[in-house]
Amino acid sequence: MHPYSALYAVALGGLAACAIAPSAQAAPPTHLTRSIIVQAPPSTVWRLVGPFCTIGTWHPAIGSCRLDDTKQPTRTLVTKDGAATFVELEVARNDAAHRYSYSFTSAPVPVSNYVSTFSVRAKGRYSSVVTWSSDYIPNAGQETAAETMLTGIYDSGLAAIRDRFTAPQLAH
Repeated sequence: MHPYSALYAVALGGLAACAIAPSAQAAPPTHLTRSIIVQAPPSTVWRLVGPFCTIGTWHPAIGSCRLDDTKQPTRTLVTKDGAATFVELEVARNDAAHRYSYSFTSAPVPVSNYVSTFSVRAKGRYSSVVTWSSDYIPNAGQETAAETMLTGIYDSGLAAIRDRFTAPQLAH
């Protein structure tokens, strides 16, 4: 008997079991985009949201942001309640175009291959569109949970940005 025969038998047996046993289908890649209109020019909005770690000052769920300012900056976000930590790697930045992209190094969101882009662009002379989008693969069986979590993160953050640039309404 060949010394590796036992390994081959185990490997082939494992492959046969995989072919027979039902397996969870991998979820398809997903794209999510959320946008808001802000009553300020892009350069003004970008000063607030553009620096990679300022998310800790404008996102209502983020309690702190620590920046490891290396060649590829990494930010560590901790929620205000301390219950969740996100570690995110900046993978692209274009300050002139008011845009950066990042990926999750670790996060409590049931996804893999997550890459997100945050951008600000002009809409008319005195307004901007702030867009937060991502491409990711939800964990099998967690498609709804992933979308719900990310939508909540994006919507609450975008609403906070919009509110920073909305003039208070006077009561009549």
